[in-house]
Amino acid sequence: MRDELLTIGRFARLCRLSVKQLRHYDETGLLAPVHVDAVTGYRYYAPEQARDALTVALLRDMDLPLAVIARALAAEPESRAEILRAERERLAERISRDQLRLKLLERLAEGGLPGYEVTMGREPERRLAVVRAVCAPAEIGERVGECVGRLLAGLGGAGVAWEPPLWGLYPLDLEARTEIAVGAQLGEGAESPGPECEAPPGLECEVLPGGLVAETVHIGPYAQLPLAYHALFATVHERGLRPRAPAREAYLAGPAQAPQDELRTRLIIGVEETTA
Repeated sequence: MRDELLTIGRFARLCRLSVKQLRHYDETGLLAPVHVDAVTGYRYYAPEQARDALTVALLRDMDLPLAVIARALAAEPESRAEILRAERERLAERISRDQLRLKLLERLAEGGLPGYEVTMGREPERRLAVVRAVCAPAEIGERVGECVGRLLAGLGGAGVAWEPPLWGLYPLDLEARTEIAVGAQLGEGAESPGPECEAPPGLECEVLPGGLVAETVHIGPYAQLPLAYHALFATVHERGLRPRAPAREAYLAGPAQAPQDELRTRLIIGVEETTA
């Protein structure tokens, strides 16, 4: 049997892998040799293991995690296809995020940090009917769209009038799992939330306290909103103010009203003076 086996060096060359990689795959349980000499510790591989080894090399070159590769190798063909399709979707999402970052870098390279006029003012208290979602930062755009649909359906089903624009509410720090909300301020003459802040059925109520705020307006794609937030938070901290959650986005001209380059979003951060 030993004559039919391949040393780790020969097997590595056959499969276009390094000896170091094969040792690592053995240690992690991804691809174990069929025999290890008890005296020398030399690893030996069977020729029929070449297909799995080549598959590992191919998938690693695509940057798939070792844990995913292990699951794919151990799975039946149908399940393996599902695993690989899920990784394809993950890769497509990452490419989409990278393309957005590329556009952002191009804008910065061409014109530096864009200038935003940040103003201080006072906001009135607002009572919004809202829907909420919890998601990863990369999913915010998709979840906001879903929330808008649920919100408008809830308001329409209850026959409730509301005053544009729609509002997005976000924490100051985006964590791995972030709670967001999309809301609408109820219109005059509608059954608006009372003192107890009751929202229409299926919706919740969010009270946005009035007071001092810093604000600016962003014109362009939502993917470039970080530029506006950069200017907004820089001004807040330079003035010795403390930001208060939530960060508010008022969608003055959304995708239904304007092309991507002409979207208008008002960004508002509640602030308070820091104590000495």
